[in-house]
Amino acid sequence: MKRLFTVLLSLILFSFFPAVSHAKGKAPIRVACIGNSITYGYLLKDRERVAYPAVLQTLLGTKYEVANFGKSGATLLFRGHRPYIEQEEYRQALAYKADIAVIHLGVNDTDPRNWPNYRDEFIPNYRQLIDSLRRTNPRMRIFIARTTPIGVEHPRFESGTRDWQRQIQRAIECVARGAGVQLIDLHAPLYPYPHYLPDAVHPTAEGARILAEVVYGAITGDYGGLRLPSVYSSGMVLQRGAPLQLNGTANAGERVKVTLRGQKINPKRGLTSLTTAKDDGSWGVSLPSPEAGGPYTLTFQAKSRTIQLDSVYIGEVWLCSGQSNMAMQLRETKDQDLAQQANDPELRIYDMKPAHVTDAVPWPVSFLDSLNRLDYYLPAQWQAATPHSVASTSAIAYHFAKELRDSLKVPVGIIVNAVGGAPTEAWIDRETLERNLPAILRHWRTNDYIMSWVRERATQNLKLQDTPLARHPYAPTYLFDTGIRPLAHYGLRGVLWYQGESNAHNVEAHEQLFPLLTSSWKNYFGSNLSFYYVQLSSINRPTWPHFRDSQRRMQQPKNGVEMVVSSDLGHPNDVHPKNKKPIGHRLALLALHNDYGFDTLTARSPSISRVGRVKTDEGEVLRLSFKDVRTLTTSDHQPIRGFELVDADGLIYPVIAEAFGDVVRIPIPKSIRSQRLTIRYGWKPFTDANLVGDTGLPVSTFMTREDELL
Repeated sequence: MKRLFTVLLSLILFSFFPAVSHAKGKAPIRVACIGNSITYGYLLKDRERVAYPAVLQTLLGTKYEVANFGKSGATLLFRGHRPYIEQEEYRQALAYKADIAVIHLGVNDTDPRNWPNYRDEFIPNYRQLIDSLRRTNPRMRIFIARTTPIGVEHPRFESGTRDWQRQIQRAIECVARGAGVQLIDLHAPLYPYPHYLPDAVHPTAEGARILAEVVYGAITGDYGGLRLPSVYSSGMVLQRGAPLQLNGTANAGERVKVTLRGQKINPKRGLTSLTTAKDDGSWGVSLPSPEAGGPYTLTFQAKSRTIQLDSVYIGEVWLCSGQSNMAMQLRETKDQDLAQQANDPELRIYDMKPAHVTDAVPWPVSFLDSLNRLDYYLPAQWQAATPHSVASTSAIAYHFAKELRDSLKVPVGIIVNAVGGAPTEAWIDRETLERNLPAILRHWRTNDYIMSWVRERATQNLKLQDTPLARHPYAPTYLFDTGIRPLAHYGLRGVLWYQGESNAHNVEAHEQLFPLLTSSWKNYFGSNLSFYYVQLSSINRPTWPHFRDSQRRMQQPKNGVEMVVSSDLGHPNDVHPKNKKPIGHRLALLALHNDYGFDTLTARSPSISRVGRVKTDEGEVLRLSFKDVRTLTTSDHQPIRGFELVDADGLIYPVIAEAFGDVVRIPIPKSIRSQRLTIRYGWKPFTDANLVGDTGLPVSTFMTREDELL
């Protein structure tokens, strides 16, 4: 009878676990994948072949035997609504006596029946589960996973799921430390791919493959050997003035040696740092920053391979981003002939150009597939400033960098990743939007937060393969994931930003988004990051006066967020004015003054600081005081144009204004009886207002009231 039971049990196990060829008669290493519906492969049409444990089996090969013990709806919590330890799959996992266990539980614990009631039991329950597995095989390697993402479309996302999942992730990390098991991250690798979670929870086959690859790397330590971020190449510029933070991936446990050599460093020893790749393959080193200059040689050595980068420079690095006015190439501007003079090996350009510009045409299906894989930018290499490279790069970025080179006499690197038509929300990281404005992430192509033109253009581009979850560069978070995330840990001095045309329809929404953008990037690159942006210019679009004034008010000089004015450089009908050199110059003035100690430069446009009403023999006069200026004048030496008063009833009165030093005086017409006036300057979509400071920097268009605290 006992023998019969053994035979029956063997037949059951043989049918349940995948058949694997044993190499040379040696028993395979048994891997138990323990989890919920994500492990099981719920919603996958061919789950036996494409669920993550099945893909893991293929990746690991015949030396391993992978068994799927996933149970849909299972909770880690023992008093949850479906505890894993009460399921048949748990008993089968114990009987399997695995050599390796991979546990992915916690997603269902976000249910309001579970976490609010039993959160304090999560860590001890997880420890008990781990101990029960160890009792079956004391030598078992155990991995526990940070849970896969839950998308904003989940019906309980804002009512608890978002916050409870974060708390569960922290608890899982605590378990890993206390239980001495290896933590793997199934959240971060899948997080940029919400389209791989069609129901906001369960991954598609593509998502399951990502999970399998993560688990494969954790089990084997194989991450493809030594690799560097895509932004690292010969000719790159590294930010001076702080330790050089360099990072990459290698096989787990692999020793990595990084050496910087050059004429200004001891040629025999160089600057060297040694480190070991972590369990997840990541590594990072810090080297003392040598003197600005170059060229240096940077070598990365590991057992798997050696990579040498030549012509590396130490200097100043700026990221130049936004939409089409930042992307506009020098050869498209009125100063295109300046490209022929460019020949500077210490002005370096890393130009991230999109594989397809966002013109009003359908994109090929093959490219749409690439978009879903987050392959949007073409491969780039750092290049020296030559007539060819400069002609095809951002005009504003080049003019800015050239002025910095001339003033600082050190290498300057510019990274350009601007995308025509891109809205602000496309550049903000997902976590920031999930926390602060999750509504903008939902069904973005029918979402009124997003400008209708932006949604319509996306529909045109996606026409040949249009699905609800299709990705597009204009989608919220997309350009952060494709254009910012690859620059992680790369040292920057600051950012130049020219964008807003694709958000100008909704001033109030942009007033939420822009601070999220700056905080997102400061969190990513460092809180000391300077962020200088260009105010929208002039064009006959009715929302622009209010939008420009909103941009003016969102400056935060104490936090390094400042604006330059461009309303004097616009065109009544062309959203792409061709005179970009003055904008590059104005941005350079801010950088030289704020970041490089050129204190005597007048870097800021004059701005209104105080409004007062005084009585004179001729009647009442408004007195407008301005800061950041000694003497106000006009750009064309004509009388001041552009001022008007608005009374409490909304009636508009054009007025004559005169400048006296840093003050503008406006006589109040006797026909105005209101005691609460609004002052507007340049308050037209396309304006010829002409008030400037003594160095020629224009005054921003603005609207303010008498009683407003400025």
